[in-house]
Amino acid sequence: MSKSKPPPPGIYVPTVLFFNEDEDFDVPAIKAHVLRLAQAGLTGIIVQGSNGEAQHLSHEERKQAISLTRETLDENGYKNVVIIAGCGAPSARESKKLCADAKEAGADFVIVLTPSVWVKRMTRDAILAFHREVADHSPLPYLIYNFPSVTAGINLESDVILELSDHPNIVGTKLSCGSIGKLHRLTSAKPSSEFATFAGSSDVLLQGLLSGSAGAIGALPNIVPKLHMNLYKLYQEGKIDEAMKLQAQLGQGDYATSKLGSISAIKALVSQNFGYGKEYVRTPLRMATAEQLHGPYYDKLVELMTLEKSQQVPHGELN
Repeated sequence: MSKSKPPPPGIYVPTVLFFNEDEDFDVPAIKAHVLRLAQAGLTGIIVQGSNGEAQHLSHEERKQAISLTRETLDENGYKNVVIIAGCGAPSARESKKLCADAKEAGADFVIVLTPSVWVKRMTRDAILAFHREVADHSPLPYLIYNFPSVTAGINLESDVILELSDHPNIVGTKLSCGSIGKLHRLTSAKPSSEFATFAGSSDVLLQGLLSGSAGAIGALPNIVPKLHMNLYKLYQEGKIDEAMKLQAQLGQGDYATSKLGSISAIKALVSQNFGYGKEYVRTPLRMATAEQLHGPYYDKLVELMTLEKSQQVPHGELN
């Protein structure tokens, strides 16, 4: 089996998924959001990332979310925008089914969390065996998603990820652990042209790029995608001082978003400032309250969104 190619370097966003008050899909809002992100120049979209409420969806709904994303991109001339589908599940059997569904629905890559229901049984050998088994059966190239906050504290070591990177269908990883040291160990062992290592949040975007990352996959581009693409362009042009100033603002914005309530707050901010969608989430998540959406953290994000609206989309090839 020849080695699969990794996703192109750049800025990716795990999209929020918009619902109506009855928790059915708000299809116009979903499509409006995908289109705004594509128009901002983002490299790719993750459907059913941690912000996409994948665990709250049926298999058919997960396929529909991917299909809606692909349809929106294709019908608006953005066929080059990459789709990565979240296919994590408690069992290898279900993850393999989700990978097959992702291919059928139009995704280009899959990204898979380590199972964590039986956390004490997830030894090094069990983790290696799980990812290899699912990657063996995935019809799409495969990224490993390391996010200790949602996997009961399981935090993959760089040695484990590097061992998995030798698999012919495993082509990258997203590090939501926030460790630049781990990221640098991976990139110094394998360049992004061979194995794409992505920072998992906007607050280490530039730091990751300086350490050889393939870019970032983060939640904040849901709100301010053009700012992220402009930082990426500044980095590529070698304008590190300018990039660092923008990085400081994005780091503040990333922190502010988490303090406001993350998923529902992102939806509320998008709805209030870009004219589509509502803040509805599926329970047990809770909607952001009016009390949450005010104060210094909210003000910081309003500043960022005002700056976002003044930005031009970077032109030219960014990878």
